[in-house]
Amino acid sequence: MTAHDHALRESDEVAIDVAKIDAAIDAARRRLFSIQHEDGHWCGELEGDAILESEYLLLLHFLGRADEPRFRKGANYIRRQQLGDGGWSIYAGGTTDLSASVKAYFVLKMAGDSPAAPHMARARSAIRGLGGVDRCNTFTKIYLSIFGQYDWSKCPAIPPELILLPDWFAFNVYRISCWSRAILIPLSIVWARKPRCAVSAEWSIAELVVSGSGGTAPGAQRPRRERFWRAFFNAVDIILKLVETIPVKPLRTRALHRASDWIVEHLEMSGGLGAIFPPIVNTVFALRSLGYPPDHPIVESQLRALESLEIEEDDTLRVQPCFSAVWDTALAAHTLRESGTPADDPRLLEAARWLLSKEVRMAGDWKRNNPEGEPGGWFFQYENEFYPDTDDTAEVLLALAGARFPSADEERARQAAIARALKWQLSMQNTDGGWGAFDKASDNEIFTFIAFADHNAMIDPSCEDITGRTLEALPALGVDSHHPAVRGAARFLLEKQDLSGTWYGRWGCNYIYGTFLALRGLAAAGEPMSAHRYQRTVRWLIEHQNEDGGWGELPRSYDEPAFKGIGPSTPSQTAWALLALLAAGHGGSEAVRRGVSYLLERQRDDGSWRDDHWTATGFPRVFYLRYHLYATYFPMWALSEARRAEVTA
Repeated sequence: MTAHDHALRESDEVAIDVAKIDAAIDAARRRLFSIQHEDGHWCGELEGDAILESEYLLLLHFLGRADEPRFRKGANYIRRQQLGDGGWSIYAGGTTDLSASVKAYFVLKMAGDSPAAPHMARARSAIRGLGGVDRCNTFTKIYLSIFGQYDWSKCPAIPPELILLPDWFAFNVYRISCWSRAILIPLSIVWARKPRCAVSAEWSIAELVVSGSGGTAPGAQRPRRERFWRAFFNAVDIILKLVETIPVKPLRTRALHRASDWIVEHLEMSGGLGAIFPPIVNTVFALRSLGYPPDHPIVESQLRALESLEIEEDDTLRVQPCFSAVWDTALAAHTLRESGTPADDPRLLEAARWLLSKEVRMAGDWKRNNPEGEPGGWFFQYENEFYPDTDDTAEVLLALAGARFPSADEERARQAAIARALKWQLSMQNTDGGWGAFDKASDNEIFTFIAFADHNAMIDPSCEDITGRTLEALPALGVDSHHPAVRGAARFLLEKQDLSGTWYGRWGCNYIYGTFLALRGLAAAGEPMSAHRYQRTVRWLIEHQNEDGGWGELPRSYDEPAFKGIGPSTPSQTAWALLALLAAGHGGSEAVRRGVSYLLERQRDDGSWRDDHWTATGFPRVFYLRYHLYATYFPMWALSEARRAEVTA
């Protein structure tokens, strides 16, 4: 019998024991409180793929530190991530990724692995089968060029003069996404200075060059508009490289100074540039190429930021892409409140105090495209004052909305912070009614066709998941359902709903995540869940329930839409599907009962759950994540809401 048949038939099964649900919720609550830090916050591990370790070890070699134990341990970790076919994937359960595999292969050669070793032979075969180094992405080509393994002239041009373009110009660094800005500004210095780090001839990866492979991977016929703009930017790239051959570049010195000043300015209160791994690594490469000595305080500060991301375990070392402290704390506090924890519970109040201490009170890059906005909101990490984001801000607002301080002074401070953040959040709404993550009006799709834009993250347009989360938060904060921001967001989501009834997930994998947040936001805004369009969503969710009662979706759906909603069940994605069905009023359905049973059967002895597959998205098709706490607070939330909906009745 299919999942669809299960859902449509009249239930003849014995109801789930209410006591089991209550016990599971209590165990999850105890687990979360047991790992809360003394100052009130939570921060679970944030896991990325082996690209992080590869790039970290390349940097260590560049700095002359390849003899350190961390290099050997990092190489051990990379070896353990190798797939059976010889390559390296960018998510658990994924196939070989070319750029990740090339960097891993090169690093393992540096670590002393013989090219004749079986695992290296398999890696080499997998890489060549995908076209070799010429089909790697731009960032990989630049890293390889630093070590003499690729020709700088074949790397797409990233001239530092870009930073001199004024705000009114069609393309400027404040019209692209903030993460691309933080990655590309230091990388433009690297491209201009073209540093070289000599490596042993025996580490050459010339064997990974496939003659006649070309510079781009083959793909389906692209739309005419895309072909035009790609051809245009490829022509621009050729011109820029010709200009680069001219000995005198009147703006180069000024551009390099501006770029380096921008980097230094943005290191204030940041926990490293952008507080994320790629810009920090690029900053060290950039500063060293400008002549900063290794012991310069600024260089050392970035190295300390990287070292703080290390996780050493047994004889391995892995690296987190960043810390998720504010995000984890907001979600933990919000879901604990949803689980029935009192609003004045001392542990929740400690979390609220910690979140209030992280409120952004200065103008960051977002101000360039949103001059009328006033500071407010929250960032993702421990420190990142320049980059508050709307997703974290919406979630923190939901968390703070559920807290109540007995102290009048603290309660006034809570309400004042909520008022500031709400005003900032509303000011960040795009004209289409949705919200992007970090910037307003960063939605020019043409920028995604630039020659160096193959990291698939050049813009930050409105997205369904953040808009849904914000829409759920607004009524909880007393914003009327007829408010223009609410109606605009609802219209955006209705326009983005696809024919199957689902929504795309930008920051979580994928359609299950986007659908969960969009549907909850629309329900909170007063949309009638009995309408045909929402029942279509319910049917899609029921049809994609797995035989084990859970739901799952692999990142493969970003590349191949035919795989949307398809994948091994995970506790996180099961919880998202349950929360969506519950928002649509299907608490008494067989599908929800089976989903609840899935979660109850898979809870671990310590009260947590585990996602064996990755459920979060950094950059679709490029970089994915596994939040280790997702599999605890989302199932707890789903069970709590199911309990209130009396699914066992």
